[in-house]
Amino acid sequence: MKRKNYSKELKSKVALAAIKGNQTVNEIASEFGIHASLVNRWKKEAIEALPLVFGNSKAKQTKEAEIERDRLYQTVGKLQVELDWL
Repeated sequence: MKRKNYSKELKSKVALAAIKGNQTVNEIASEFGIHASLVNRWKKEAIEALPLVFGNSKAKQTKEAEIERDRLYQTVGKLQVELDWL
C-alpha cells in the first residue's frame, strides 16, 4: 500500500488551525480528512520550526559561504594533483 503525500500548503493550514486552538484536534482532522495523529504531528513540527523562521539570515548565508568555499578548495586541490601528475 502506497503512503499518501500531503502538500506543504495543507500541512501548514492544518498546523495553523491546531495552533490557533479554535477547534479540537478531531474537528480539524475531520475537516481536512486526515487522521488526528497527523494534526498533532504537524502542529509539533510547526512549533519546532518557528524559531528557524525568525532566525538570523546572516548566519545562514555565512554557513552557505563556508560550504561553497570548502567545495572550491576541494576542486582546486583535485586540479593541483592532476596538474602535478601531468
